[in-house]
Amino acid sequence: MPAPRPPHTLSVAPMMDWTDRHCRVFHRTLSKKTLLYTEMVTTGAILHGDKARHLGFDGAEHPVALQLGGSDAAALAECTRIATDYGYDEINLNCGCPSDRVSSGSFGACLMGTPDVVARAVEAMRGATHLPVTVKHRIGIDDLDSYDHLTHFVRTVEAAGCDTFIVHARKAWLSGLSPKENREIPPLRYDVVRQLKADFPHLTVILNGGILNLAQADDALAWADGAMIGRAAYQDPYILAAADRDIFGLNTRPPTRREAIEAFLPYVAEQLAQGQPLPRMMKHTLGLFAGQMGARHWKRTLSEQGHKAGAGLEVVREALAGVPDTVLDAQPTAEATLAG
Repeated sequence: MPAPRPPHTLSVAPMMDWTDRHCRVFHRTLSKKTLLYTEMVTTGAILHGDKARHLGFDGAEHPVALQLGGSDAAALAECTRIATDYGYDEINLNCGCPSDRVSSGSFGACLMGTPDVVARAVEAMRGATHLPVTVKHRIGIDDLDSYDHLTHFVRTVEAAGCDTFIVHARKAWLSGLSPKENREIPPLRYDVVRQLKADFPHLTVILNGGILNLAQADDALAWADGAMIGRAAYQDPYILAAADRDIFGLNTRPPTRREAIEAFLPYVAEQLAQGQPLPRMMKHTLGLFAGQMGARHWKRTLSEQGHKAGAGLEVVREALAGVPDTVLDAQPTAEATLAG
């Protein structure tokens, strides 16, 4: 029997304003094994803000990784200590976000220009936890986009004790392109990431960027140690439903869309009782029926009825009622999943 695949084999990328705790609980109803990431949380938010709000998560989310944003080694180490006590499974340092706000704070993608700073941060973080400390980065920034620069960055950070690199296979332009444009305009260079894995076979190299379904993730796993899906997993979350079977090799039946929603509703009810508005949880399910009959009714009902004062689970039931049983109870086949 083959050894079980580790969680980083398939993961959902950290995405600001998207992969919050409600999103992660919902994604967990679709896949028990896929590694989930928080939104990026800055060191300042943790050290000077509401720690429970920024770091709290539901036990159902495991395996779950925290992504930190920052560059000060001492602050990152302290946040790593705090996060370790919260029970995360991994701490990740963001060296890939290209937004102006992030760069002006001297963290994110601009850190690729200062590998020594990243190395000091990783060393301090590793000294503050027993958890894996990983780095997510681009293949380059601005004119620092040569393969030599990329390998220098990796070697420098590896020397500080990092052995897992999540590589977005695009360079980033720190000026002139918006974050959205930086996800689309710089070309994908899987060949660069593949060469990186070939040159550093002892490191764990995870491919990020442009992976839209399990078929493409499976293709990447022919040479990479893991595949990270970004917006596709949010816009069409049901692509995760067959991951435990088709990526992690478990002898398990994928959940139907109906089963996923039913599994999510106890959490929704709990959050409603705590005063959270219904749309805050259910917005993460709007893409569940993407491309299916009933999708428009599902989205319209949740969007129009969910914002009314006192809206509760009855709105979800009304939304479900407009989706055909054939859609609610259909299961992905292995052939369909890996055909994309």
